[in-house]
This record gives sequence, structure tokens and C-alpha cells, in this order.
Amino acid sequence: MKTPATAITVLFFTIIVTACSNSKKTTSSVAAEASVTGKKWQLVELMGQPVATAVNGKEPFIMFNKVDSTYAANGGCNGLGGKYTIDEKTMRIQFRQGMSTMMACADMTVEEGLKKVLGSADNYTVSDTALSLNKARMAPLARFKAVE
Repeated sequence: MKTPATAITVLFFTIIVTACSNSKKTTSSVAAEASVTGKKWQLVELMGQPVATAVNGKEPFIMFNKVDSTYAANGGCNGLGGKYTIDEKTMRIQFRQGMSTMMACADMTVEEGLKKVLGSADNYTVSDTALSLNKARMAPLARFKAVE
């Protein structure tokens, strides 16, 4: 009688441990995306150059909406937006531009640079207060800090 009871006990604990380890993976994946979404990220560096807190009187930023996988951004002149796909496990990201306003501003340098970054970034790194958009293993294309 001890052998079947022992086998059942071992099976029970195996199921519990497996279920807990799977939920931890899911939780960490959700935490990785949650750390990118739901925040406003102020652009602080573009192609290795510092970015002013205001360009043409506007704050350069990006925000990610988890619900519909859209992003909204501003490079200091026009509003930019589109869809993004993200893989939290591999830290891969891809942007697809969907819309942009068409205003002309005195300084379009940051906006043009941000558009290039969104078109070429393929991975990211993130902490609670910092986000970097990167291409391959090169230096970060853009750095952001969490605001609000």
C-alpha cells in the first residue's frame, strides 16, 4: 500500500512544481511587456546624441498601448503612430508606421531620426526607468526614460 501512495504523492508534487514553474514564466513575460507598456517614455538620446526635453515646444516621446498593440510617438513636431509587435522572451520589437500628421516645423532633425529608429530597431532593453531601442548588437539607436 505504501508504494501506490508514494507514487501518487510524487506525481502530485511534480504537477504542482510544473504548474508553478510555468506560471512563473508567464508572469515574467507579462512583467517584461508591462514594463514597456503603460508608461510614457521621454526620448533622451538619439543616435548617441542628447535630445532636449522640448523640441519645437513639444516633448519627444513614445507610448505603447498593450490592448491593441499600437504606439504613439512625437519627435518634436508631428504625431506618429502605428502598430508594434513585441516578443518579451527574446526582447525583439518591430514597428509598422500607420499615421503621421504633416506639419512643417523649424527643426525636424529629431523627428526624422526617430522615424529612422522606428524603422530599423529590432530589439530593446528595458528597466523600470530606462528603455533602449537597438539594432542588432550595435550601440542603442535611441534611449528613453520613463516619465510621470
